[in-house]
Amino acid sequence: MKDVFVHPNALVETEDVGPGTRVWAFAHVLKGAKIGADCNLCDHTFVEGGAVLGDRVTVKNGVSIWDGVVIEDNVFLGPNAVLTNDKTPRSKAPFHLAKTLLRRGATIGANATIICGVTVGEYAMIGAGAVVTRDVPGYTLMLGVPARPVGLVCRCGQRMEDVNKPACAACGQRYSRGPRGEIVPISES
Repeated sequence: MKDVFVHPNALVETEDVGPGTRVWAFAHVLKGAKIGADCNLCDHTFVEGGAVLGDRVTVKNGVSIWDGVVIEDNVFLGPNAVLTNDKTPRSKAPFHLAKTLLRRGATIGANATIICGVTVGEYAMIGAGAVVTRDVPGYTLMLGVPARPVGLVCRCGQRMEDVNKPACAACGQRYSRGPRGEIVPISES
């Protein structure tokens, strides 16, 4: 693995790790996992063999990423965020893998739980401690248990005040509604 930093107390069993990635102490990445370039896997993270991480993904301490979880580019997983992959787990019952997708730029707050089988949309933000039980549209801020939409967030991470004419006061990015009501960035010329 060229240009990959693996702490001496980490265990990386896959060869599929992109350049510039850093794997810190007590992290464990199983054979078959796919890790993109410039990722940061902090202390005590675990990545199962069927998990896929895109480029520039940050996984903070204490996060486990299971088989069936796909994480696109530029996603942030806060400390102790929880991902699951079986909606009906039992000790002696058959395993029923449910795939979970975290789209590009999404943020999962500290101690948030993402129930398996959902998609978290592009640049959505899940607040600390929230429990996501259903799909999350892009650019949506979700809070609570169960998580509910409470507003919109910009790509830069700032909350947008007007959900009908979304624009970011911090960076100036403007958005419109697409044909299905989804939030779409307006290109600046």
